[in-house]
Amino acid sequence: MKITQALRVPLLARLAAVGAGGKTSLLFQVGRELLAGKSERAMSVLITTTTHLASWQATLADQHIIIENVEQIAAWSGEIPPGVVVITGPEGKDQRLGGLVEAMLVQLLSVAEEQKLPLLIEADGARLRPLKAAGVHEPAIPEFASQVVVCAGMTGVGKPLTSEWVHRAERFAELSGLKLGQVVTPISIQRVLAHPEGGMKNIPANARRTLLLTQADTPELQAKAASIAEPLMSYYDSIVTSQGTPISKGSESIYRLEALNVCEMVAGIVLAAGGSSRFGQAKQLLNWGGKPFVRQVAETALQAGLSPVIVVVGAYAEEVSSVVEGLPVQVVVNSAWEQGHSTSITCGMKALPKKTGAAVFLLSDQPQIPVQLVRSLVEMHQQTLAKIIAPLVDGQRGNPVLFDRDTFGDFASLSREQGGRALFSHFPVQWLPWHDPSLLLDVDTLEDYERLVELYRQGET
Repeated sequence: MKITQALRVPLLARLAAVGAGGKTSLLFQVGRELLAGKSERAMSVLITTTTHLASWQATLADQHIIIENVEQIAAWSGEIPPGVVVITGPEGKDQRLGGLVEAMLVQLLSVAEEQKLPLLIEADGARLRPLKAAGVHEPAIPEFASQVVVCAGMTGVGKPLTSEWVHRAERFAELSGLKLGQVVTPISIQRVLAHPEGGMKNIPANARRTLLLTQADTPELQAKAASIAEPLMSYYDSIVTSQGTPISKGSESIYRLEALNVCEMVAGIVLAAGGSSRFGQAKQLLNWGGKPFVRQVAETALQAGLSPVIVVVGAYAEEVSSVVEGLPVQVVVNSAWEQGHSTSITCGMKALPKKTGAAVFLLSDQPQIPVQLVRSLVEMHQQTLAKIIAPLVDGQRGNPVLFDRDTFGDFASLSREQGGRALFSHFPVQWLPWHDPSLLLDVDTLEDYERLVELYRQGET
């Protein structure tokens, strides 16, 4: 998976990278990927820094422009040269290029806005260490940054907490609770990345927060990355794990990053508002192994790790709400349920948190859906960020279906009885083969219900 796809970087990015373990590799790769496929017109990507860049790193760009004052930027006319363009201050005695002060950044932003160019910023330094803790004046993230990527290198896990592996080791010790020389553990990294003076420091309030766990080049390091990621989901909008392939350049190395998986909030929307007109009674309340249908479906969503789980009710609202009472779900009432299936979808979508990465729609008349199927949909999404993922059973589409956040805006176009299936012609569909014909059953008649119950009894025996 491309790193720009995994990070959900927009074409007109205003992205700041902080932390350690591959910020420079990240910024240049993002720049190259944003340029890819844009040969029909000259396009530039601007990369700059608020701290320093090593002089050799500027050679990775197509153009390097050195500026010393705001007036130089303000005097630019016409288009920026095409390609990846690095903009820095002059070189110092330590072979490091100076960063831009706030006034320069604001002027550079104005140029980027006028010419519709991406602007990528390296907002702190790490001295090529895999891990770091922020100094007193770090990170220098501009307020206009709409996305901040916090980087941490997995090669630092299991190493001693010394300056060889951790930039600002003393500060890392303070934030993590470790002592200098002790082994850096996944838990200690979690503490730093979640700390308001660590990974959370100076991130603009409205910026998208992404954690990028780099250098996960072995199954062991990937497992450690997974153990770090899960407890941090409440702090970040998404957490991406990547591995890197070294690319020799000058006297140092830079890495080509490959995203392995993306952890985002995946919600569950249980559609339980229908009036069951064909069945003659509330299907949501039918018995399934001693539980009402809708409660079983909600429990499946919860056990699969979906969060939040939203139950949309309409007809029989009080009765349906009462049978999911006690579960950690959000009940949303669709007062317009008689106007069609699409109104329930709209109600569920409006209840989604802003940071939701995808949503799985579950039908309240399909209590037979296994937890593992829902988990498999989520796992496939983590590895691909496919727009739509649906189970395929004997060549037929089954339920439930996962929709990526990039599809959410299209749900507004649905009308009356249209469901998510209407979007299948708008986006590519990733199919998940599943060998269980019971997925194709729903309950429209008493015979359907009896057949489903018989399948349940057979499964019990």
